[in-house]
Amino acid sequence: MDEHEFLAGRFEEHRAHLRSVAYRMLGSSNEAEDAVQEAWLRLSRSDADDVENLGGWLTTVVARVCLNMLRSRATRREEPLRQDEDQPDGQDPESEAIVADSVGLALLVVLETLTPAERLAFVLHDMFAVPFEEIAPIVERSPAATRQLASRARRRVRGAAPTSEADLARRREIVAAFLTASREGDFAALLAVLDPDVVLRSDRAEVLAGSPGPLRGASVVAETFLGRARGARPALVDGVVGAAWAPDGEPRVALGFTVSGGRITSIDVVTDPEHLRELDVTFL
Repeated sequence: MDEHEFLAGRFEEHRAHLRSVAYRMLGSSNEAEDAVQEAWLRLSRSDADDVENLGGWLTTVVARVCLNMLRSRATRREEPLRQDEDQPDGQDPESEAIVADSVGLALLVVLETLTPAERLAFVLHDMFAVPFEEIAPIVERSPAATRQLASRARRRVRGAAPTSEADLARRREIVAAFLTASREGDFAALLAVLDPDVVLRSDRAEVLAGSPGPLRGASVVAETFLGRARGARPALVDGVVGAAWAPDGEPRVALGFTVSGGRITSIDVVTDPEHLRELDVTFL
């Protein structure tokens, strides 16, 4: 076995972990694979003999690649931390783990509302136990500031869930109205439940009419779903109101919705079988 084959074998030992990190950072299977492949290219061009902890080194590389990809999306501008958000929220490590582990697709939906640096700090620390001292150089902040990024993100994740039965009921009504309008091909009704700046994301380009990135705007998203949700049913997806298509009893497609101001502001479509198996889908 030559040196290249040996290095490739070592990389494959970490591939599943790297893909998991990248998927939670990017929310897209295709982009996650691109990030992992870029990590391999960087490893193959480096002097691996000088790397003491290959897993940690690769995780850092993938994190940097994902951070650059998130920033290149240019969907939002990073804002400085407000003074009232700079203090740690007092969460103990066990509670932090529960917050990070309690959501799957729901977490991906919420993470889209975070800045790239917040997203990276939360994912690496709360989900993969990377110390803040190692995350800090990636986001170009001090460890204390990095801790604050994760704390801010954690509060948003906790605050994203409906807080009352009335809120849950309203979200169910909105999702049900969306599915009905989609099944019946009612364009006007779809527009009525979609925010004008709604964003549609998917882990499969075919869902996005071949587009390499998210689709934006109520008209475009309404056209995409017109007459297409015939088999989808309202469901709790990782505890959050969404929808799923399960023709044989096993979910083939899961839909996550972000609702704000009585309208759908984003839709996330998951079709990857591996990630679907990780979701807890309960039909309503």
